[in-house]
Amino acid sequence: MVVKTDSGKFRLIAKTFHGLEEVLSNELEKLGAEEIRILKRAVSFVGDKTLLYKANLHLRTATRVIKPIHKFTAHDTDELYKGIQEVDWSEYIGNKDTIAIDSTISSDDFKHSKFVTYRVKDAIVDQFFYATGDRPSVRMMNPTLRINIHIDRNTCTVSLDSSGESLHKRGYRVGETAAPLNEVLAAGLILLSDWDKKSNFIDPMCGSGTILIEAALIAYNIPPGLYRKEFGFQKWKDFDEDLWDDIYNEETEVDYEGKIIGADISDKAMEIAEENIRNAGLRRKIKLNVTPFQQFVPPVEKGLLITNPPYGERLRPKDLEGLYAMIGERLKHNFPGYDAWILSYGKECFDSVGLRPSRKITLYNGALECKFQKYSMFEGKKKDNYKKDK
Repeated sequence: MVVKTDSGKFRLIAKTFHGLEEVLSNELEKLGAEEIRILKRAVSFVGDKTLLYKANLHLRTATRVIKPIHKFTAHDTDELYKGIQEVDWSEYIGNKDTIAIDSTISSDDFKHSKFVTYRVKDAIVDQFFYATGDRPSVRMMNPTLRINIHIDRNTCTVSLDSSGESLHKRGYRVGETAAPLNEVLAAGLILLSDWDKKSNFIDPMCGSGTILIEAALIAYNIPPGLYRKEFGFQKWKDFDEDLWDDIYNEETEVDYEGKIIGADISDKAMEIAEENIRNAGLRRKIKLNVTPFQQFVPPVEKGLLITNPPYGERLRPKDLEGLYAMIGERLKHNFPGYDAWILSYGKECFDSVGLRPSRKITLYNGALECKFQKYSMFEGKKKDNYKKDK
């Protein structure tokens, strides 16, 4: 069974993190995607080659965009081998090309992803060897074609990975601090906050500057994939270079009148943030200060604060409690009219903030379950910000 839709259009799947599916769906709708369906850590949609290219360039909360090309049923590795050979792989690669295979399995009959990967590889290279006497080779880094295998119970879906490297690797990051925030997650935080892209944006504990950079890209409508050297689809046999050039060179940047401001207590972190911001071409769009949060003074105008303070193993319990208590006090007394969002881990962190959240969202930073909580800092009625005693 080959996965097809109307002529010129086909089904695609954009992968993401838990909790960002709705945000990704909204992004796809704005790009013109059709038949959008929200899945677990992914969104399925229909589009053409233009949309495939645009999705890779413009999506902020997708980690990969894959194109399903074949679906079949398999109960053992022999049936898997036969199903993979139902695809005419010469349509996609030549015998001198290279392949990489990623397998995701949720099945009682297929328990070892590495063995599945080996059998899929055998089926592909054997097809070439029997037809030509030569065969493609496997290369995990920068292959000609990256293939995605997904087995759910006994249903196997074969997809082509149009992204190549994960889309969180924007290309602007040249340095990082300890425990850097993933770029896709950073963009997701901003889009989840419903920022109006007009008011000021602040991260007073910005580390290597990822949240600030993603905020600037959103505020000025700069595609996050603009810095990438290459996408997977650029090596495909049907790659349309003229179409890609038109999409890549399309002018999308808009004006933004607010201020994007970052600060951190660490000189080293500021140096890294400055380097990343400069590499992203945003030096004049983001202002940085070496300032501890205790001394940070925000602009008087209302704005949005999003930050990812240290947590977990990065600080001792007593230091952690003191840090988050300080954050709560600073928000209460120095950020009237602001909406403040904090990404952190552990109930004890948020308990120490001492403020009543108006919204809570569960997200994952890698394998770590986190909470993303909103605090609305009302002007003139600071008592409304306090948690009620239980």
